[in-house]
Amino acid sequence: MADSSFDIVSKIDRQEADNALNQARKEIEQRYDFKGTGASIEWSGEAILIKANSEDRAKAVLDVFQSKLIKRGISLKSLESGDPVVSGKEYRLTSTLKEGISQENAKKIGKIIRDEGPKSVKSQIQGDELRVQSKSRDDLQEVQRLLKAADLDVDLQFVNYR
Repeated sequence: MADSSFDIVSKIDRQEADNALNQARKEIEQRYDFKGTGASIEWSGEAILIKANSEDRAKAVLDVFQSKLIKRGISLKSLESGDPVVSGKEYRLTSTLKEGISQENAKKIGKIIRDEGPKSVKSQIQGDELRVQSKSRDDLQEVQRLLKAADLDVDLQFVNYR
């Protein structure tokens, strides 16, 4: 019998992220507490640029955006935000959506699988994803449960289950 396998990836549905940003922009334009504050949110290349006239307003816009991401099924582990920076009369906050598993996180995941997972399971790093193989599908499902329970700072999806 051939080995069963699956890939561990960290990807974001770009369309859902764009929809979340558009919903946040509409809510900011309509909410009374954002009137006259110059609050806005928009794409700036691959990054998300948030502008407002105070630090608190910039953080409130980020909070609105985070709630829209959650509703759209995008984990907040994928969102990386800095602190608001003063730029002239306005505060700017830059956020990015991170995709792919870094080498450091891939090594952590591999170590968890080796140390705590079933002994028949093998994992290998392939670029920004991991391939996990085993003869037993039950062992693969055990690895998935183990990784879901682990507290990692990256959002994981399991794809190409064969």
